[in-house]
Amino acid sequence: MNGIGAMIQEEVLAKEFITIVNHSFPKAAEAIRHCYVKVITAPLKQMGKTVRYIGIYCSNDRLEAVKQQKNQLREVAIYMGLLEVVCLNATRLVRDPASHLKQSDPRFWLELQWVATEHADPPFSSEEL
Repeated sequence: MNGIGAMIQEEVLAKEFITIVNHSFPKAAEAIRHCYVKVITAPLKQMGKTVRYIGIYCSNDRLEAVKQQKNQLREVAIYMGLLEVVCLNATRLVRDPASHLKQSDPRFWLELQWVATEHADPPFSSEEL
């Protein structure tokens, strides 16, 4: 399958994952509500195969809530034929000075920027204004 077709298929799988979680596990659905869910395809060079897993990119303050629901999320992923669920800190990824994500995949970087700042505290309180 070409790159665009695979990318569309991954987006459809991610949406299906979210739909199943929403219907089956309300607490898990709430935990990932402000997260970016992505199907990640990784090659297994030793076996000559590729595997797919779910990457859940969360802000720093949402990460623990998502990790608490990981068993339910993993259950959905396995049901869909995906290998695993991995929780990733979007806040760290967008703030990492060594990251080239902004240049290599600007759309994804913007999505992570949104996730990282969705629940962030404002830089100053209203009392300071």
